[in-house]
Amino acid sequence: MTQSVVLQVGQCGNQIGCCFWDLALREHAAVNRKGIYDEAISSFFRNVDTRAVGDDSSISKGKIRCLKARAVLIDMEEGVVNEILQGPLRDVFDHKQLITDISGSGNNWAVGHKIFGSLYQEQILEKVRKSAEHCDCLQCFFIIHSMGGGTGSGLGTFLLKVLEDEFPEVYRFVTSVYPSSEDDVITSPYNSMLAMKELNEHADCVLPIDNQSLFDIVSKIDLMVNSGKLGTTIKPKSVVTSSAGVLKRGQEKPFDAMNNIVANLLLNLTSSSRFEGSLNMDLNEISMNLVPFPQLHYLVSSLTPLYTLTDVSIPPRRLKPSLQFVSWNQEGWKTSLCSVPPVGHSHSLLALANNTCVKPTFMELRERFMRLYKKKAHLHHYLQVEGMEESCFTEAVSSLSALIQEYNHLDATKNMPVQGVPRLSIAV
Repeated sequence: MTQSVVLQVGQCGNQIGCCFWDLALREHAAVNRKGIYDEAISSFFRNVDTRAVGDDSSISKGKIRCLKARAVLIDMEEGVVNEILQGPLRDVFDHKQLITDISGSGNNWAVGHKIFGSLYQEQILEKVRKSAEHCDCLQCFFIIHSMGGGTGSGLGTFLLKVLEDEFPEVYRFVTSVYPSSEDDVITSPYNSMLAMKELNEHADCVLPIDNQSLFDIVSKIDLMVNSGKLGTTIKPKSVVTSSAGVLKRGQEKPFDAMNNIVANLLLNLTSSSRFEGSLNMDLNEISMNLVPFPQLHYLVSSLTPLYTLTDVSIPPRRLKPSLQFVSWNQEGWKTSLCSVPPVGHSHSLLALANNTCVKPTFMELRERFMRLYKKKAHLHHYLQVEGMEESCFTEAVSSLSALIQEYNHLDATKNMPVQGVPRLSIAV
């Protein structure tokens, strides 16, 4: 059984991580009612002896082992991590696997990447190595971070190069939350643009999460539930956005519903490699089958259902015949079937697609960046950081523009014969 290590970076990364571990515990508790430490649990958790050295009392013998998350929690503001450690999940995390500061990155990619990256590189590496040592077969690092702030974008993408150098054979799956156009962080276009260059160069797969899309999904669900349109047909506590479960987290925060969707997505992504099914798929197969060109590794995700209706049977429908594939890859399709549905649901479907529909998001990001950059607005906050030069911005723009151009090339091949397709470097 392969294992994965989750790196939660920044406020957003740790908030999503909190939802992820809560849901993972509920999922395994629902499947493994005997409480036995099995292979499925070992994917994300390790079984730890909690006895003190020399403690051989009969009391401690009864409860000497507990689950610890294969996670490293990193934030340069300690608020969110401290909140997690004071909440119901506090015993799930190894307190030696936390890295916090008190000053924060000030919504500045350069501070997170250049200053805190250098300052904490060895500490982070030490904790990641320790997590890796506890794995029999480490297959993947999951990095969860946001693009718009300072720590998530800066330090989060700094880790990618560190992981690539230290663990070149381990996949780097990145869940990146992209800010909306109405983001309240005025420098978010700078941070996102600089982070994109690192994702382009050092990630194996990126799952872009659009913050505005999450907000729209949650708002639509709330409207449907509160308006009574679904009536009594919706099952209690079956809404994906709900945090109700074994671990009571008290009053829900505004972003809990959005974070729960992302947490569900990540669990669905890994369910086939953790549980039995008639057609299993490992994480390395996702990268192998969905990333034919190494630079085009941005996968669009779709998750359904977002709630479960009572007494409704939904037979699976073959989508493949209705989809348009590029002429040179008409069989670009991979299916996995897992026998274990998410908690509270009878069925679930996660679709991952590598297509050109992410291009408008990247084009909008470039436009937002250029509006700021042309005025040189707030640029001095970045340039005063040691090692940061204006060329960092121009190189980042060039990197994103090159990525957009690659998508343009693919768009142009939709109706072209195979011999007319521009040559791109194939992933090996």
